[in-house]
Formats: sequence, structure tokens, C-alpha cells
Amino acid sequence: MIQVISGTNRPGSRSRVLSDLIANLYRTEGEACEVLDLCELPWAELNGSYYDQPKPESLRSQIEKVNRADGLVLVVAEYNGSFPGALKHFIDHWEYPKSFEFRPVSFVGLGGRFGGLRAVEHLQQVFGYRNAFIYPERLFIQNIWNVLKEDGLEDALVNELLLKQVKGFASFIRALRVEKLDCNSRQASPEKG
Repeated sequence: MIQVISGTNRPGSRSRVLSDLIANLYRTEGEACEVLDLCELPWAELNGSYYDQPKPESLRSQIEKVNRADGLVLVVAEYNGSFPGALKHFIDHWEYPKSFEFRPVSFVGLGGRFGGLRAVEHLQQVFGYRNAFIYPERLFIQNIWNVLKEDGLEDALVNELLLKQVKGFASFIRALRVEKLDCNSRQASPEKG
């Protein structure tokens, strides 16, 4: 299953609308996919004491979705020159190495002039540091306010690039799985290493 992570806890965000659109594209391509929405996390409970303590069930279940995912698609807007703090806080609760190592990851940025470029590049640093497999074809959707409408993306080129990324990332995941290089194969057979 592919997990599309809507990278903000802002209610009614464009990240969530775009995440739903992306998940539907994966389903159309025959891939099992769901959206993990940061708005559904127990933010009031997520204080520093949970870094090394048992986590609330609602958080554990979301982390387990990450741990079981065949691939992660992070849909992220740029907040103050980086990715949203809520996403960083969520990622900081993940399990290392299980949540990260050899996990295929793809990125879609959205925003104004730069389309979330800095946010995606900062996330790539985090996932690269933690040995994830980063899919190289990132997508940056500029001027999201003018491009994303109620009935979908109104820019033909953006639609084409998004579909290309969806197909490419699904193939990337399958190729890693065939060679047993992906996270789930490696966790199932620890002698790989």
C-alpha cells in the first residue's frame, strides 16, 4: 500500500485536496493507496515525553501505516522557507530504522513562485540522512491557488507531470520489490544487509 502523507495539520488545506487527488491517481493505476492526514493526529497529546515513552494508540496506528507502506508520497507546502513543523514533529516520532531505511519516498511540493521547492529539498535531506530510497522525479506545483480548483488541477502540464510521477514511482517501488531491496523485503529477511 502506498501512503500519501498530507504534510500539514492545517484544516482544509490544499495539501489535503491534492493528496486526495494523487491517491485517486494511484488507485486508477491499480495501486492500493490511502491518505494519511496530519489533521487526524492527537496533537494535544504529542509533547516531548512521547519520544522515548509508549505513544498514544492514535499515533502508533499512524506510524504503523508508515512502517507497512510500500512507498510514501509526501505532499508538502512550504512554510517559512521549509516544510511544516507539524510534519517534522510527526516524523520525529517515527521508528528508526524501520520507518525510514530502504523505504521508497516521492515528493510533491506546492506553493507560490517556487512550488514548495525548499520544503521538498529539506525533506530530501531528512530522508537521505535516514537511508530512504528517494525517487528522483520530484514535482513542484507553482501558484497552487490558481492551479488547484474544486474539480481538480486546471493546468494540463501539471496533470501530465503528476501522472508521469505516479506511474514512475509505482514502477520504482515494483523494481525495488522484485530485487528485494525495498524496506518490507529487507525487514522480512534480515540476512540482507
